[in-house]
Amino acid sequence: MELRRQRLSGELLDPREGFERVDVELEVRWDPLTGHTTRLVRSPAELIPRSDLDLEAAGRQFAEGCPFCAERIDQMTPKLPATVWPDGRIRHGRAVLFPNLLAYSAHSSVSVYAPELHFLPLGRMTPRLVADNLATQVAFTRAVVRSDPRSRWASINANHMLPSGSSLFHPHLQGSVDPVPTTFQRLLAETPPGRFEEYVSAERRSGERHLGSTGRVEWLASFAPVAPAELRAFVRGVASPGELDDDLVEELGHGVATALNFYAELGFESFNLATYGAPPDTDGYPLNLRLVCRSNLQPLYRSDATYLERVHWEGAIDIWPEELTEQAGDRFRR
Repeated sequence: MELRRQRLSGELLDPREGFERVDVELEVRWDPLTGHTTRLVRSPAELIPRSDLDLEAAGRQFAEGCPFCAERIDQMTPKLPATVWPDGRIRHGRAVLFPNLLAYSAHSSVSVYAPELHFLPLGRMTPRLVADNLATQVAFTRAVVRSDPRSRWASINANHMLPSGSSLFHPHLQGSVDPVPTTFQRLLAETPPGRFEEYVSAERRSGERHLGSTGRVEWLASFAPVAPAELRAFVRGVASPGELDDDLVEELGHGVATALNFYAELGFESFNLATYGAPPDTDGYPLNLRLVCRSNLQPLYRSDATYLERVHWEGAIDIWPEELTEQAGDRFRR
């Protein structure tokens, strides 16, 4: 498999160097699965500064009236229809799942890690918290597919903190089960099955971006990231979140918590997550997971999404995957 890249260069008269001519370079990379391109750049300063805001104090500003907090969750959140889940809400450990009032799909859900955890920085994410929350989403997917067989495209997602697109401070996951795939779900599902294994095998051989395996899940730093500090995971033998067994939920919970703790060490506190499910039993399709950092919450902050990301569908990233891999070390290897 060719991991295609092309270096581009230009020149300018730099005022920092007395208007002497200096060369500028960047690299364009092609994603080996979907073919999308991304641009890796060298920035003189971090495009996303480390988080230095008192997030706990910021969280207190949003706590009053928060519908996900323990004293309000039962009265202010909706319930699932009895045909989907007789108890109305799905609970596993401390996690609680319920329908999303703002529906993004035929069946939309929200699951909080714990009603009492209105403030949950990434350094405090644990495998137990993540696995229990994932377990509610797996149960939701299975229940919806049973009650509505036409809805076969499932995903588990996250907007963590306001810069990621979250409208609520209280940390949570979001589930989607739909008869229509998202654009990236479709692109990944249309990828020839053997290409996933070729990609993972090529990265394993090179070692430049292969983070390791936790058992049945392979972790990589993305060759062509769509957003800063992108990590990817592939779960063999599982096409849809609803097919995750208990052991895989635990393994993914460990891997995602490890990744989020790593983000915290890098100074990030906002992220997006997506698991791209294909219809159950899709032959040769591994469940795909993508984790990316977003800008940190600040009184005045720069969004990491520019014209390139939003309207060209092309990332402009100053965190190089190879450097990210070196920083990650062996934390994803078992």
